[in-house]
Amino acid sequence: MTEDNHSSANEPESMRSGESEPTDRIHESPLTTSIGRSRRPTVSARRAWRPARTAGILVAAVAMMATVALPAYGAFQSAEREATTDAAPRTLQQEAAEGAQTFLSASDVADASVERASYTATTRTEIDKKKAEEAAVARAKAAAEASAAAAANKNNDSDSGGGGGYDIDLSMTAPGSGEVRWPLPGGYTLGDGFRSRGGSHEGVDMLIAGGTPIYAAHAGTVTVSSEGYYGFGVAVVIEGTVGGQNVETCYAHMTHGTRVVSQGQQVAAGQIIGLVGSTGNSTANHLHFELAVNGSKVDGYAWLQQNAG
Repeated sequence: MTEDNHSSANEPESMRSGESEPTDRIHESPLTTSIGRSRRPTVSARRAWRPARTAGILVAAVAMMATVALPAYGAFQSAEREATTDAAPRTLQQEAAEGAQTFLSASDVADASVERASYTATTRTEIDKKKAEEAAVARAKAAAEASAAAAANKNNDSDSGGGGGYDIDLSMTAPGSGEVRWPLPGGYTLGDGFRSRGGSHEGVDMLIAGGTPIYAAHAGTVTVSSEGYYGFGVAVVIEGTVGGQNVETCYAHMTHGTRVVSQGQQVAAGQIIGLVGSTGNSTANHLHFELAVNGSKVDGYAWLQQNAG
């Protein structure tokens, strides 16, 4: 047949002779034959690239494992840190933050139950109420103190016009001379003496009619002039120096409104200071005369007998 002969004539010489084409050659197209032969990589070249390809696969696998393992490791580390933090000592503030109504003590005192009735305000309303009550008490106390101070200042003011309506001759002086004078003009009767009443009476009582003038037994400074001096009632206290010794005399139970000297005033021996009365802890008109020499209480009447001129 004609076509078969044509095909046999076009077969390569190697095929006609029964020889096979080498395996490492590629089939050629008419285009590649006319332009230039292009060859595929040989078997030896492909084998040379296999280690590089294997290494790339391993790197990719390791990267994938790291992508999965790192987050898991981070979560594990966080859990471990939390466990470590819980095990570490905690401050009182940390503990209190979890239970604001829990009292924590840093001492070794044993736990004890606390009843609601054993402690005071815990709510803001209770605290404000208690503060308001305390402020009210403080205001009342301050007002009372101010009132008492005003009354004391009023009582301490001397009445140089004769003592609250009493006609007192301020020019009157005690009889005698010298730096010590008798506090009364005379005509008195001695009552309870020094250290009487079981030793509690530290002065001498000189009984005389109410309104009798009372004189300063010595010169000095008026340290007290009050309408209400403890149990002494209306009283005056004078401090001075006699014979080089510190002397303090008290004149008690005067008639209200008869003081004619004020606190801080300088007086002379024998100067009138008020009138006899029965104020304070007293049951009859008399002068309670009390004396301290260099800070120690002494018998005032004996001192007068020894020193008054």
